[in-house]
Amino acid sequence: MKIPAERLQQITHRFAELEARMASGTLEGEEFVQASRDYAELEPVAKIVAEVSSIREEIAGLEAMLSDPEMKAMAEEELAELRASLPEKERALALAMLPRDSADSRPAMLEIRAGTGGDEAALFAGDLYRMYEKFAAEQGWKVEPVSMNAADVGGFKEIVANVKGTGVFAKMKFESGVHRVQRVPVTESGGRIHTSAATVAVLPEPDEVDVHIDPSDLKIDIYRASGAGGQHVNTTDSAVRLTHLPTGLVVIQQDQRSQHKNRDKAMQVLRTRLYDLKRAEAHGAEAEARKAMVGSGDRSERIRTYNFPQGRVTDHRIGLTLHKLPEILEGTGLTEMIDALIAEDEAKRLAALDS
Repeated sequence: MKIPAERLQQITHRFAELEARMASGTLEGEEFVQASRDYAELEPVAKIVAEVSSIREEIAGLEAMLSDPEMKAMAEEELAELRASLPEKERALALAMLPRDSADSRPAMLEIRAGTGGDEAALFAGDLYRMYEKFAAEQGWKVEPVSMNAADVGGFKEIVANVKGTGVFAKMKFESGVHRVQRVPVTESGGRIHTSAATVAVLPEPDEVDVHIDPSDLKIDIYRASGAGGQHVNTTDSAVRLTHLPTGLVVIQQDQRSQHKNRDKAMQVLRTRLYDLKRAEAHGAEAEARKAMVGSGDRSERIRTYNFPQGRVTDHRIGLTLHKLPEILEGTGLTEMIDALIAEDEAKRLAALDS
């Protein structure tokens, strides 16, 4: 994909402007934060632009030397190498210039809920949570549980956690959807394979400036927390239920013994869900285009099947099957699946630009 020289000059000029502004020492507050974000986003693009521009200039110089009989042989040899390297660099530049989701660099909130399948679904939700914990550790990220509703048999009816680190949402966003498991449950005496499911949602975490919550839009209820089977019952009114009146969103938080901690965590979850709503509305016009990509982001969409008897995992969106179920559940093998999803998304977006 050949990018016009004028476009390369625009990027180089814009990056030089940002560098000058950042070095001026005159930026403060929000202006500095925005300039820093723009600079960080443009820096890798500007680096590849410089490489592409340099190769093109070298090619032009060598082509001019072809008319000199004494220099022709040497010029032809160098030209062959440069011309061979240019398409790969131009493709890398095209990828770098693809419109980025502004939330890609953000940390994320991971929500896993047991679906159809009763106890087996809750156990599978626990398996998925541990898989993402291990994958996050491989990436150098940190996972912090926000709230959990453990099932009696093990696993979770629901668990919400923060995943902190650089570029979390960019790598995790394709995990949203329905994950299906096919295996013989431990409670199954007849050895029959059961199919169960769990729903995963990955939401980018907003900065406080991204979502303003008017206190008058909140209904706050404080009550006594309770646990399954009477366990972990609080003796104080520490559980918090937040209702966001304009949207009807409800967040309940009772994991902490402190009312203030529960309220802080509930606000964090509410802010993230409101940000997700805001993004969904903004992307509404792009809904049809997004369906052509790897996933629409619809969390009711069945995206992946984990088949234990055959030791395989299949991602239905890209038709990829890996016979590496143990490695994937250990987190190490998940990288291959996620990289394939990202590559497919990039390829389709590049094709859309060319068409």
